[in-house]
Amino acid sequence: MKETARRAIAVVTLQLAVWLTIVLAVPSAAEQYSARQRDGAIQLEDSKTQTVVSIAPSVGNVTFAMKVKGQEILRFPYASLAEFKSRPGLAGIPLLAPWANRLDEQAFYANGKKYTLNMELGNVRGAHPIHGFVSSTDQWQVVEAKSDGKSSWVTSRLEFFRQPAWMAQFPFAHTVEITHRLQDGVLEIGTRIHNLSTEPMPVAIGFHPYFQLTDSSRDAWTISVAARTEWVLAPDKIPTGETRPIEQLFPAPAAAALKDYDLDHVFGDLIRDASGRAVMSLSGKSQRLDVVLGPNYRAVVVYAPSPNAPNPSAQNRNFICFEPMASITNALNMAQRGTYKELQSIPPGQTWEERFWVRPSGF
Repeated sequence: MKETARRAIAVVTLQLAVWLTIVLAVPSAAEQYSARQRDGAIQLEDSKTQTVVSIAPSVGNVTFAMKVKGQEILRFPYASLAEFKSRPGLAGIPLLAPWANRLDEQAFYANGKKYTLNMELGNVRGAHPIHGFVSSTDQWQVVEAKSDGKSSWVTSRLEFFRQPAWMAQFPFAHTVEITHRLQDGVLEIGTRIHNLSTEPMPVAIGFHPYFQLTDSSRDAWTISVAARTEWVLAPDKIPTGETRPIEQLFPAPAAAALKDYDLDHVFGDLIRDASGRAVMSLSGKSQRLDVVLGPNYRAVVVYAPSPNAPNPSAQNRNFICFEPMASITNALNMAQRGTYKELQSIPPGQTWEERFWVRPSGF
């Protein structure tokens, strides 16, 4: 009996030793992801896919780096985060709010009322005010930065209603929360807007991501635009209200050679899968980026200026922007005139939420 017991204990001991060897040889799932603060930024890492994402809450909450196996897929023409802080511009993945792209006058409409912008405040400029005024603000606050066995993430919050100069231009009290989440090498950017006002708040935000590939130049890239229609633009880049089939611009919208185009175009009627998502793609020799838009992003702007197009301020044009938009350019004013029907709004006390994803492959 004692011998049988000793043998049973020996078997169990051997099995335990084998199990411990396997466990110790393979890192735990929790070790795959991390979220840490480094040099004034929040860094999310997925060690399995060798993906590192860096976010700067103190400069517009901009995602300024996304490296996949050491290859940078975001355009960020600054030597350091400190240089970016000293002279911020559009780069990486900035938020455009409270409206994206251009307005056709120094005013906008909401709920049938005209709101004239105060140009003397200095936070809005130009005959066609563009991209709102929060893309480089230092008012974001980090709510949490964590990781677990499934992902790493950081959530940041912007309390728009606390800023008198902002409320003077866009008098809808609200907050914005953005969660950057890294999971299986895919970056998810989720936005949640809470309307604190007593009236419905129109939603005309967007993001302006600058993407690049490192295995080839712009001349070798192809793009896929999952949309059915293009909004015709006037010379000032404001939609005229007319649309046309996308094939009039891209005869093959699923595989267009970027070298043939000088793009700053607005697309709607997005082609979606069963979950309501639309996919825009950029392909090089082997590398590929898919930008996946959730259903509350109703339009996409594609910006990829040609190296041959005149623009003295543009130095490096080896990039493309697939811009997720809650509505088309000038939607606030076009909705008032009845030429745009898809403007979303948030009822008092309610929220608007949506996500988009950046999915690299072939690295």
